[in-house]
Amino acid sequence: MISILYALGPIFLLIIIGFAVKRKELIAPTFWEPAEALTYYIFFPALLLQTTANADIGELEVGPMAFAIVSSMLLVCALVVKAKSALGVDGPSFTSVFQGSVRFNTYVGIAAISSLWGEPGLTLIAIAISFAVPLVNVLCVIVMETYGDSPHRKDGPPELVKLSKAVFKNPLILACLLGLLLNGLDLTLPPILKPLIEILARASLPVGLLCVGAGLHLRAIKQAGQVVVMTNMVKLVGLPLICLAVCYGVGVEGLTRDMAVFFCGLPTATSSYILARKMGGNAEVMSGIITMTTLGAMVTLPLILLLLNLL
Repeated sequence: MISILYALGPIFLLIIIGFAVKRKELIAPTFWEPAEALTYYIFFPALLLQTTANADIGELEVGPMAFAIVSSMLLVCALVVKAKSALGVDGPSFTSVFQGSVRFNTYVGIAAISSLWGEPGLTLIAIAISFAVPLVNVLCVIVMETYGDSPHRKDGPPELVKLSKAVFKNPLILACLLGLLLNGLDLTLPPILKPLIEILARASLPVGLLCVGAGLHLRAIKQAGQVVVMTNMVKLVGLPLICLAVCYGVGVEGLTRDMAVFFCGLPTATSSYILARKMGGNAEVMSGIITMTTLGAMVTLPLILLLLNLL
């Protein structure tokens, strides 16, 4: 347990530092949005490109891991939709519950998995991002189009096709695909470009985690009510346990099992708030879910690792 806390402690402390810096306004409030954009478009793609281009993928069980993650997410999506009437929430609030139950924070995931499993772990999460991001985004847009507050959406046909195009322009996905292509063709980055990518990659984790902390809103938890607690349990406990059961069912073991279960237990992505605002979701509930899953993950992720170590 001590080794787990040593690995995850610095990550959670960076998130807390980001929250404190934002709250005390030690940095101009206008800093955070461009900092997150810089991380999203440059720093994290550099890290993922570097990792996938140099990785030894041959010994990693990518297929079983992908099946475990995808099937677990689809099952949770189906259960959440089935339970809508029992939740007692309106359509916009339900879209926030749905997003909160399946979306994942890549910043926290990459930082934690890098600390825990090094290069093999980074390779696996890069591959997981390349297939999980499109799947989750498409599912969330379908739910937003079905249950969202229609006056806040644009008139016309569903934006599924538009979003699908945007997903495949996602810099994280493009970086993963380019890295895998270079890896498969046994090519290396040019001498000048390679050290540049390495320098940019080093900035990704600290800046990204500080931005996660700056995005926390504690008041939103109280304002959103009990639905936040329920979503927190589904995302941080239900989804990883379902993934663990699937792993046992299909024989996923070792690093790929641990990475898949840990990946499913990540807190909700901060980008969920933007989608909620743009497509008629309940942004207040979404903000509460993001904040509580991020804080809750500080407890549940170490417990998940402890459980995996005992199995």
